[in-house]
Amino acid sequence: MRSTEKLLWSVALPGFGQLLNGKYIKGIAFILLEVLINVQAHLNKTIILSFHGKIEESIQHVNYGWLMFYPCLYFFAIWDAYKDDGGGQHPYSYLPFVFSAYFMTIGVIYSSELTLFQVIGGPIWLPFLFVVPGVLIGITIQKIARR
Repeated sequence: MRSTEKLLWSVALPGFGQLLNGKYIKGIAFILLEVLINVQAHLNKTIILSFHGKIEESIQHVNYGWLMFYPCLYFFAIWDAYKDDGGGQHPYSYLPFVFSAYFMTIGVIYSSELTLFQVIGGPIWLPFLFVVPGVLIGITIQKIARR
């Protein structure tokens, strides 16, 4: 159950799970990378615009070059905190995290082009929607690989 706590703190902010695990250098490095990417991608303003339904404005505001780094940092930090605390001991247990990062990155790539009803889409909502197939495909491949 403790591994889940570290995983959830890393969901809140990459690096928090590492700090809770006592991996201070790694945790600070993840936090600094998150802040760097967040600032350079204009992520907080983009999130606010997306939550207000201003998808087109959020698309214009975000720096996609920097935003492309976020999914991999995010899911790697979550996996790392979970693994360091003893979670994910089964073979291929990393696959849902890997496929989530991959699909979220694809969501970022297409987020300026795919919008559903001009509300769902953009650089925040579409990548998060793409996490769902990433998790499902990762779990499926994980189960197949364990056989």
